[in-house]
Amino acid sequence: MSLDARKAATSDPLTRAQAIATVADYLDARGVDDPQEDARALLRAATGLTRLELAMTPRAPLSQEEASALSRYAARRAAREPVSRILGERGFWTLDLAVAPSVLDPRPDTETLVETALRFVAERRDAPLSILDLGAGSGAIACALLSELPAARAVAVDLSEDACAATAANLARCGLSDRAAVVRGRWAEALQARFDLIVSNPPYVRTEDIAGLDPEVRLHDPALALDGGSDGLERYREIIGDLPRLIDEDTVVIFEVGFDQAASVAALLEAQGFKINRVARDIGGHERVVAARLYPSRP
Repeated sequence: MSLDARKAATSDPLTRAQAIATVADYLDARGVDDPQEDARALLRAATGLTRLELAMTPRAPLSQEEASALSRYAARRAAREPVSRILGERGFWTLDLAVAPSVLDPRPDTETLVETALRFVAERRDAPLSILDLGAGSGAIACALLSELPAARAVAVDLSEDACAATAANLARCGLSDRAAVVRGRWAEALQARFDLIVSNPPYVRTEDIAGLDPEVRLHDPALALDGGSDGLERYREIIGDLPRLIDEDTVVIFEVGFDQAASVAALLEAQGFKINRVARDIGGHERVVAARLYPSRP
Protein backbone atom coordinates (compact mmCIF):
# COMPACT_ATOMS: atom_id res chain seq x y z
CA MET A 1 0.00 0.00 0.00
CA SER A 2 1.40 3.39 -0.95
CA LEU A 3 1.60 6.26 1.48
CA ASP A 4 -1.25 8.09 -0.23
CA ALA A 5 -3.42 4.97 -0.19
CA ARG A 6 -2.64 4.40 3.49
CA LYS A 7 -3.66 7.99 4.28
CA ALA A 8 -6.89 7.57 2.34
CA ALA A 9 -7.81 4.43 4.26
CA THR A 10 -7.95 6.18 7.63
CA SER A 11 -8.92 9.58 8.93
CA ASP A 12 -6.12 9.52 11.49
CA PRO A 13 -2.73 10.99 10.50
CA LEU A 14 0.07 8.50 10.08
CA THR A 15 2.63 8.29 12.85
CA ARG A 16 6.27 8.43 11.95
CA ALA A 17 6.68 4.69 12.61
CA GLN A 18 3.66 3.87 10.43
CA ALA A 19 4.99 6.06 7.66
CA ILE A 20 8.35 4.27 7.71
CA ALA A 21 6.65 0.87 7.56
CA THR A 22 4.35 1.94 4.73
CA VAL A 23 7.12 3.46 2.63
CA ALA A 24 9.41 0.48 3.28
CA ASP A 25 6.72 -1.95 2.05
CA TYR A 26 6.12 0.26 -0.99
CA LEU A 27 9.82 0.34 -1.88
CA ASP A 28 10.33 -3.36 -1.17
CA ALA A 29 7.55 -4.25 -3.60
CA ARG A 30 9.42 -2.31 -6.29
CA GLY A 31 12.71 -4.12 -5.79
CA VAL A 32 14.57 -1.45 -3.83
CA ASP A 33 17.46 -2.74 -1.73
CA ASP A 34 17.39 -1.93 2.00
CA PRO A 35 13.93 -0.33 1.91
CA GLN A 36 13.76 0.20 5.69
CA GLU A 37 16.90 2.33 5.80
CA ASP A 38 15.82 4.27 2.70
CA ALA A 39 12.39 4.90 4.24
CA ARG A 40 13.99 6.26 7.41
CA ALA A 41 16.33 8.51 5.42
CA LEU A 42 13.46 9.88 3.35
CA LEU A 43 11.35 10.50 6.45
CA ARG A 44 14.22 12.36 8.13
CA ALA A 45 14.48 14.54 5.03
CA ALA A 46 10.74 15.17 4.93
CA THR A 47 10.58 16.10 8.62
CA GLY A 48 14.00 17.63 9.24
CA LEU A 49 14.58 15.23 12.13
CA THR A 50 17.87 13.73 13.19
CA ARG A 51 18.28 9.98 13.69
CA LEU A 52 18.03 10.43 17.45
CA GLU A 53 14.94 12.64 17.25
CA LEU A 54 13.20 10.15 15.01
CA ALA A 55 14.11 7.23 17.28
CA MET A 56 12.72 9.07 20.32
CA THR A 57 9.40 10.10 18.73
CA PRO A 58 8.13 7.20 16.60
CA ARG A 59 4.47 7.77 17.54
CA ALA A 60 4.36 11.46 16.66
CA PRO A 61 1.97 12.18 13.76
CA LEU A 62 3.11 13.45 10.39
CA SER A 63 1.88 16.85 9.35
CA GLN A 64 0.20 17.19 5.95
CA GLU A 65 3.28 18.94 4.58
CA GLU A 66 5.59 16.21 5.87
CA ALA A 67 3.39 13.46 4.45
CA SER A 68 3.26 15.15 1.05
CA ALA A 69 7.03 15.58 0.94
CA LEU A 70 7.55 11.96 1.97
CA SER A 71 5.16 10.78 -0.75
CA ARG A 72 7.14 12.67 -3.38
CA TYR A 73 10.45 11.28 -2.14
CA ALA A 74 9.08 7.73 -1.99
CA ALA A 75 7.80 7.92 -5.57
CA ARG A 76 11.21 9.04 -6.78
CA ARG A 77 12.97 6.26 -4.88
CA ALA A 78 10.50 3.70 -6.23
CA ALA A 79 11.54 4.86 -9.71
CA ARG A 80 15.08 3.85 -8.62
CA GLU A 81 16.51 7.30 -8.11
CA PRO A 82 19.18 6.96 -5.39
CA VAL A 83 18.41 8.47 -1.99
CA SER A 84 21.59 10.57 -2.20
CA ARG A 85 20.35 12.19 -5.40
CA ILE A 86 16.87 12.78 -3.99
CA LEU A 87 18.37 14.49 -0.95
CA GLY A 88 21.25 16.12 -2.84
CA GLU A 89 23.92 14.92 -0.45
CA ARG A 90 25.89 11.86 0.54
CA GLY A 91 27.80 10.94 3.67
CA PHE A 92 31.35 9.98 2.68
CA TRP A 93 34.17 9.25 5.11
CA THR A 94 33.40 11.74 7.90
CA LEU A 95 31.98 14.38 5.56
CA ASP A 96 28.60 15.39 4.17
CA LEU A 97 29.11 16.05 0.47
CA ALA A 98 26.78 17.58 -2.09
CA VAL A 99 25.81 15.20 -4.92
CA ALA A 100 25.47 17.02 -8.22
CA PRO A 101 23.17 15.50 -10.88
CA SER A 102 25.92 15.21 -13.52
CA VAL A 103 28.64 13.72 -11.28
CA LEU A 104 29.32 10.19 -10.07
CA ASP A 105 27.67 9.49 -6.73
CA PRO A 106 30.50 8.54 -4.33
CA ARG A 107 30.14 5.03 -2.94
CA PRO A 108 31.26 3.49 0.37
CA ASP A 109 33.66 1.21 -1.55
CA THR A 110 35.74 4.27 -2.41
CA GLU A 111 36.42 4.83 1.28
CA THR A 112 38.73 1.81 0.96
CA LEU A 113 40.96 3.94 -1.26
CA VAL A 114 41.01 6.75 1.31
CA GLU A 115 41.81 4.31 4.12
CA THR A 116 44.62 2.73 2.09
CA ALA A 117 46.13 6.10 1.21
CA LEU A 118 46.15 7.18 4.84
CA ARG A 119 47.92 3.98 5.86
CA PHE A 120 50.73 4.68 3.40
CA VAL A 121 51.29 8.24 4.64
CA ALA A 122 50.63 7.56 8.33
CA GLU A 123 54.18 8.52 9.35
CA ARG A 124 53.93 11.75 7.32
CA ARG A 125 50.44 12.71 8.40
CA ASP A 126 51.47 16.23 9.46
CA ALA A 127 53.85 16.78 6.56
CA PRO A 128 53.10 19.18 3.66
CA LEU A 129 52.20 16.36 1.29
CA SER A 130 51.19 17.04 -2.30
CA ILE A 131 48.21 15.01 -3.54
CA LEU A 132 46.95 14.48 -7.08
CA ASP A 133 43.39 13.22 -7.57
CA LEU A 134 42.80 12.16 -11.17
CA GLY A 135 39.15 12.02 -12.23
CA ALA A 136 37.96 13.86 -9.13
CA GLY A 137 34.21 13.73 -9.84
CA SER A 138 32.46 15.05 -6.74
CA GLY A 139 35.80 15.70 -5.05
CA ALA A 140 35.06 13.04 -2.42
CA ILE A 141 38.56 11.55 -2.32
CA ALA A 142 40.38 14.88 -2.28
CA CYS A 143 38.08 16.23 0.44
CA ALA A 144 38.47 13.12 2.60
CA LEU A 145 42.26 13.08 2.35
CA LEU A 146 42.65 16.81 3.02
CA SER A 147 40.35 16.50 6.03
CA GLU A 148 42.74 13.94 7.54
CA LEU A 149 46.05 15.49 6.45
CA PRO A 150 46.12 19.02 7.88
CA ALA A 151 49.26 20.24 6.08
CA ALA A 152 48.58 18.59 2.73
CA ARG A 153 47.60 20.30 -0.50
CA ALA A 154 45.75 18.72 -3.42
CA VAL A 155 45.25 19.15 -7.14
CA ALA A 156 41.96 17.69 -8.35
CA VAL A 157 41.61 17.04 -12.07
CA ASP A 158 38.57 16.16 -14.14
CA LEU A 159 37.64 16.40 -17.80
CA SER A 160 34.04 17.36 -17.02
CA GLU A 161 33.29 21.01 -16.37
CA ASP A 162 30.38 19.95 -14.15
CA ALA A 163 32.67 17.68 -12.14
CA CYS A 164 35.19 20.48 -11.63
CA ALA A 165 32.38 22.71 -10.37
CA ALA A 166 31.14 19.94 -8.05
CA THR A 167 34.63 19.34 -6.67
CA ALA A 168 35.14 23.06 -6.05
CA ALA A 169 31.76 23.28 -4.32
CA ASN A 170 32.50 20.35 -2.01
CA LEU A 171 35.96 21.67 -1.16
CA ALA A 172 34.30 24.95 -0.16
CA ARG A 173 31.57 23.09 1.74
CA CYS A 174 34.23 21.28 3.77
CA GLY A 175 36.33 24.40 4.34
CA LEU A 176 39.23 23.04 2.27
CA SER A 177 39.36 25.39 -0.71
CA ASP A 178 42.50 27.16 0.48
CA ARG A 179 44.49 23.91 0.25
CA ALA A 180 43.31 22.70 -3.15
CA ALA A 181 43.30 23.59 -6.82
CA VAL A 182 40.78 22.26 -9.34
CA VAL A 183 42.02 21.74 -12.90
CA ARG A 184 39.92 20.84 -15.90
CA GLY A 185 41.81 18.51 -18.22
CA ARG A 186 42.36 14.97 -19.42
CA TRP A 187 44.13 13.22 -16.58
CA ALA A 188 47.50 14.83 -15.87
CA GLU A 189 48.25 16.12 -19.37
CA ALA A 190 48.30 19.78 -18.26
CA LEU A 191 50.44 19.18 -15.16
CA GLN A 192 54.20 19.33 -14.74
CA ALA A 193 54.60 18.90 -10.98
CA ARG A 194 55.54 15.80 -9.01
CA PHE A 195 53.38 14.50 -6.18
CA ASP A 196 53.76 12.53 -2.97
CA LEU A 197 50.43 10.75 -3.37
CA ILE A 198 48.49 10.06 -6.58
CA VAL A 199 44.98 8.66 -6.27
CA SER A 200 42.36 7.84 -8.85
CA ASN A 201 38.96 6.21 -9.18
CA PRO A 202 38.72 6.21 -12.98
CA PRO A 203 35.84 4.84 -15.07
CA TYR A 204 36.21 1.06 -15.10
CA VAL A 205 32.92 -0.49 -16.29
CA ARG A 206 33.17 -2.40 -19.53
CA THR A 207 31.20 -0.61 -22.22
CA GLU A 208 28.99 -3.61 -22.92
CA ASP A 209 28.19 -4.00 -19.21
CA ILE A 210 26.76 -0.51 -18.71
CA ALA A 211 23.31 -1.49 -20.00
CA GLY A 212 23.09 -4.18 -17.31
CA LEU A 213 23.95 -1.98 -14.35
CA ASP A 214 21.39 -1.29 -11.63
CA PRO A 215 19.01 1.55 -12.56
CA GLU A 216 20.41 3.65 -9.72
CA VAL A 217 23.75 3.66 -11.56
CA ARG A 218 22.77 3.29 -15.21
CA LEU A 219 20.11 6.02 -15.17
CA HIS A 220 21.71 8.49 -12.78
CA ASP A 221 25.51 8.34 -13.00
CA PRO A 222 27.09 10.02 -16.05
CA ALA A 223 28.40 7.68 -18.74
CA LEU A 224 31.69 9.59 -18.80
CA ALA A 225 32.30 8.49 -15.21
CA LEU A 226 31.42 4.85 -15.87
CA ASP A 227 32.72 3.80 -19.30
CA GLY A 228 36.14 2.15 -19.08
CA GLY A 229 36.22 0.96 -22.68
CA SER A 230 35.82 -2.49 -24.15
CA ASP A 231 37.71 -4.27 -21.35
CA GLY A 232 37.22 -1.70 -18.60
CA LEU A 233 40.94 -0.93 -18.48
CA GLU A 234 41.36 1.85 -21.06
CA ARG A 235 41.48 4.69 -18.53
CA TYR A 236 44.09 2.86 -16.44
CA ARG A 237 46.30 2.49 -19.50
CA GLU A 238 46.00 6.21 -20.22
CA ILE A 239 46.91 7.18 -16.66
CA ILE A 240 49.61 4.62 -15.94
CA GLY A 241 51.57 5.42 -19.09
CA ASP A 242 51.95 9.02 -17.90
CA LEU A 243 52.74 8.34 -14.25
CA PRO A 244 56.57 8.15 -14.20
CA ARG A 245 57.02 11.88 -14.88
CA LEU A 246 54.71 12.75 -11.95
CA ILE A 247 56.41 10.84 -9.16
CA ASP A 248 59.38 11.00 -6.80
CA GLU A 249 61.10 8.24 -4.89
CA ASP A 250 58.51 8.13 -2.12
CA THR A 251 55.40 8.62 -4.25
CA VAL A 252 52.56 6.17 -3.74
CA VAL A 253 50.04 5.56 -6.53
CA ILE A 254 46.64 4.19 -5.49
CA PHE A 255 43.79 3.12 -7.77
CA GLU A 256 40.26 2.00 -7.13
CA VAL A 257 39.43 -0.91 -9.45
CA GLY A 258 36.44 -2.99 -10.47
CA PHE A 259 35.66 -6.07 -8.37
CA ASP A 260 37.50 -8.39 -10.81
CA GLN A 261 40.20 -6.03 -12.10
CA ALA A 262 42.88 -5.93 -9.38
CA ALA A 263 45.18 -8.44 -11.08
CA SER A 264 44.81 -6.74 -14.46
CA VAL A 265 45.55 -3.26 -13.11
CA ALA A 266 48.47 -4.63 -11.10
CA ALA A 267 49.86 -6.15 -14.31
CA LEU A 268 49.58 -2.79 -16.11
CA LEU A 269 51.50 -1.12 -13.28
CA GLU A 270 54.17 -3.81 -13.20
CA ALA A 271 54.65 -3.51 -16.96
CA GLN A 272 55.46 0.16 -16.37
CA GLY A 273 58.05 -0.76 -13.73
CA PHE A 274 55.97 -0.38 -10.58
CA LYS A 275 56.04 -2.67 -7.58
CA ILE A 276 52.67 -3.57 -6.07
CA ASN A 277 52.70 -2.73 -2.37
CA ARG A 278 49.15 -3.55 -1.39
CA VAL A 279 45.85 -4.86 -2.71
CA ALA A 280 43.03 -3.91 -0.33
CA ARG A 281 39.56 -5.39 -0.09
CA ASP A 282 36.35 -3.38 0.27
CA ILE A 283 33.59 -3.98 2.81
CA GLY A 284 32.13 -6.65 0.53
CA GLY A 285 35.40 -8.61 0.41
CA HIS A 286 36.30 -7.66 -3.18
CA GLU A 287 39.81 -6.62 -4.16
CA ARG A 288 39.01 -2.93 -4.64
CA VAL A 289 42.26 -0.96 -4.33
CA VAL A 290 45.74 -1.40 -5.80
CA ALA A 291 48.66 0.57 -4.34
CA ALA A 292 52.11 0.71 -5.93
CA ARG A 293 55.48 2.49 -6.04
CA LEU A 294 57.79 2.85 -9.00
CA TYR A 295 60.91 2.24 -6.95
CA PRO A 296 60.97 -1.41 -5.85
CA SER A 297 63.57 -0.74 -3.16
CA ARG A 298 60.96 1.10 -1.12
CA PRO A 299 59.03 -1.01 1.47
